[in-house]
Amino acid sequence: MKPVIPGTSLALHPERFPDPADDLPASGMASAVLAGGCFWCVEAVYLNLDGVQAVVSGYAGGDAGHANYEAVCTGTTGHAEVVKISFDSNVISYGQLLKVFFSVAHDPTQKDRQGNDRGPQYRSAIFYQNDQEKQVAESYIQQLDRAGAFTAPIVTTLEPLTAFFPAEDYHQDFARRNPAQPYIAHVARPKVDKLKQAFPEKLKG
Repeated sequence: MKPVIPGTSLALHPERFPDPADDLPASGMASAVLAGGCFWCVEAVYLNLDGVQAVVSGYAGGDAGHANYEAVCTGTTGHAEVVKISFDSNVISYGQLLKVFFSVAHDPTQKDRQGNDRGPQYRSAIFYQNDQEKQVAESYIQQLDRAGAFTAPIVTTLEPLTAFFPAEDYHQDFARRNPAQPYIAHVARPKVDKLKQAFPEKLKG
């Protein structure tokens, strides 16, 4: 069995994760919408990647009337906390974003939770914008399963993106603005450190 971080199914060696066998061709600026638990943490990871131009925390999976933090926290709106990543696909591909998503940004084996954050709003999900994104995501999940990347099944859902709703201003760039906040110090920062250790070649200069 692959060594894992105690209390999780996170692999200790994300740098050993395979590159996606299927990927989207480079086509200039593109976007991806991913859900991996608290958006503060996921945003903090992706802001460090070369080729990523912007990361916006927000909500997806529900309707406009419930796209606010108070409502989403009830776990009854259908929304997940997500990030919308704007990236230059000539620098970093959609598949490489997924590699970071599965290996560093969150634990894709935890259903409707990430650590102590519990509820469907914290689910692991890829919100695909077209059939090509869906195919790449499906293929990579199958590839990770075959490789035995985790000691538990991947529970990430693939959901069509119907709309993305930016979160409230105080959620944006939260980790950078609040580095001493306990959740950031103990949950987000270790993920960023893990990214820097595992994938130094993917970092912004």
